[in-house]
Amino acid sequence: MKKPLSTSTSAPGSSPKLLSGGNPQIPKGDGEAPVQAYIAAMPGWKRDLGRRLDDLISTHVPGVCKAVKWNSPLYGIEGQGWFASVHVFTHYVKLTFFRGMELDPLPPGGTAKSGEARWIDIKEQDDLDALPLVAWITQAASLPGWKP
Repeated sequence: MKKPLSTSTSAPGSSPKLLSGGNPQIPKGDGEAPVQAYIAAMPGWKRDLGRRLDDLISTHVPGVCKAVKWNSPLYGIEGQGWFASVHVFTHYVKLTFFRGMELDPLPPGGTAKSGEARWIDIKEQDDLDALPLVAWITQAASLPGWKP
């Protein structure tokens, strides 16, 4: 993971295409700009949720690195790898922790095929304050991350 030298965003005046389930198609790029372009393109109530998640991660993980890859924002630590990603679906936003099996409490999402990854599917009616998001974020950021 490198510190960004330049960023990639959509052409001025163009709207990002929404893929299946409403996930924004944003050109891949490193840094704040592509992540903010992704959040700005999130449809409806999901945009405010995206801003809130990005703010929580930025506030509780000093020096967090950001990128958009595979049409999803990724969050990581320089030299350590990616610890979380966000993805939009029709009825929820998925926040994935790549080493989620090591988090306490364990995030609820996961299958036998998901390996170490665990996630939370956040719906419009969910109360974010009732979720241990800050604990998961800070724990995940302290673990060795995913390096593709």
